[in-house]
Amino acid sequence: MKQGRHAACVLVFAGLDPSGGAGIQADIQAISAAGAHPLPIITALTVQDNQHVHAVHPVDPTVLRAQVSALVDQGTRLDAIKIGIVGSAANAQVIADLIIRLRAMNADLPVVLDPVLASGHGDRLSKGDAVQALAPLRQLATIITPNLPEARALCGVEAIDTQADILLRDTPNVLIKGGHGEGDMIINRWISTVGQRDWTWPRLPGEFHGSGCTLASAIAARLAQYIPMDAALDAAQHYTQRCLASAFSIAPGQQIPDRMKEMS
Repeated sequence: MKQGRHAACVLVFAGLDPSGGAGIQADIQAISAAGAHPLPIITALTVQDNQHVHAVHPVDPTVLRAQVSALVDQGTRLDAIKIGIVGSAANAQVIADLIIRLRAMNADLPVVLDPVLASGHGDRLSKGDAVQALAPLRQLATIITPNLPEARALCGVEAIDTQADILLRDTPNVLIKGGHGEGDMIINRWISTVGQRDWTWPRLPGEFHGSGCTLASAIAARLAQYIPMDAALDAAQHYTQRCLASAFSIAPGQQIPDRMKEMS
């Protein structure tokens, strides 16, 4: 049988969101929009809408491992990994073990960690201590993308520069997102072991469901296509801003980013 062209593939660990605004569906859409192919691995089933998370049911760690093993055993080529909610500490450890296994085959495999600790309204998205659960993954990530509340929770301090210093002990690239700040402009700050860069974006009206998933997946898709980190961050943020600017409503509450923008 004739082999088709190879598509850049992104292995995605995320939860299922019935509203379709965040989680695995957001990841699939954003990765596809960037021209890569998503390989979705479900970490948890959630009961949520576009406003609140009502319950989280982690997938059994054995099932989580089996989902990835089925792909690896078939010889599926993986070009990047994106991690959203892990569901439980046991799942986080399984993912960490899998990354170590995959890096034995591809030492440069980029890993984007979106440290989702809670929904936009503070609803918890993992069983147990989510901050502690992420510890093994922080040490394996190529880049971590916390928003301001997540950065405070992960580091236990308020100052962004100190947060960056703490996060850089484990991860060579940190993107601290300013969407939860105040003022008319949002500042996203990339700090790396070789320097830093800021992006400034106008704050759009309303609240959005799945903006962090969108950005992290867009970054992963570009890294999967061997785009350098600074260019990947730049392109992913421009894309996310366009998605938010054309967001739509499915019910009262947070709007859904229109992630189909680059598919047309």
